[in-house]
Amino acid sequence: MSNAAAPGTLYVVSTPIGNMGDFSFRAVEVLRSVNGILAEDTRHTRGLLERYEIDTPMVAYHEHNEAKTTPGLVARLLAGESLALVSDAGTPLVSDPGARLVEASVAAGVAVVPIPGASALLAALVASGIAADRFTFFGFLTRSGAERRLALDEITSLRHTVLVYESPNRLSHTLGELEQRGNGDRRAAVAREMTKQFEEIRRGTVSELRAYYKDTPPRGEVVLVLEGAAVHAPSEDVVRDRVRALRAAGMSTRDVAGLVAEELGVPKRLAYRLAQESGVAESTE
Repeated sequence: MSNAAAPGTLYVVSTPIGNMGDFSFRAVEVLRSVNGILAEDTRHTRGLLERYEIDTPMVAYHEHNEAKTTPGLVARLLAGESLALVSDAGTPLVSDPGARLVEASVAAGVAVVPIPGASALLAALVASGIAADRFTFFGFLTRSGAERRLALDEITSLRHTVLVYESPNRLSHTLGELEQRGNGDRRAAVAREMTKQFEEIRRGTVSELRAYYKDTPPRGEVVLVLEGAAVHAPSEDVVRDRVRALRAAGMSTRDVAGLVAEELGVPKRLAYRLAQESGVAESTE
């Protein structure tokens, strides 16, 4: 019989992003029970632990040492220890370190358990007044270069909600770049200092917000929420040409209507009517 210990558990624990009341009872219990807490900044996390009378040992785990320390941490987990991963604020891995450790733990067969809590990303989204059913999160955009241009182009093309983390001193510049790409009329919201004393959500078009923040630089942490690009319906002539091409290829009226409605984003009844007309016209020629 083997005496090897069962693997421990890696807990991914969300911490407050401002209001300390957002720290869950479950999070406190987990941090008290584990063998070690992996903290992005041990000095910052120490204040949180002292407030909740948590005396669990801490280990520094951040972007500068994660590659070096991850193998040893996985070894501890495999030996039966349980560890908790926290970031300075909010949910780890969301624009914070931790992905390398989670991936390595999963690959090693270690259980990874999330302890949900505060997230500036989700707080901004649900309070923005912009559709929350589908969204893409870009994190922090690179400051310059081709990668930034490609990201801004992709944001411009997306038809669903986009969220971006941005530094306060670059917010106006980013809004200006979006405006230059034809996004000036898109609705947006700037969520600042979420859950903190001076929390603010300012809503308007990209152009309106760009003008405001050009003269009134924001302070604190910022989340930019941008509605999806408008869907511009093609002209009836474009739809008719596509219908005729498909009918000429031998497709039935019903199949043409379904395919064209899906391809061009037009009402199926319009595509069906044009397909019928095309069929009649061809039969009389």
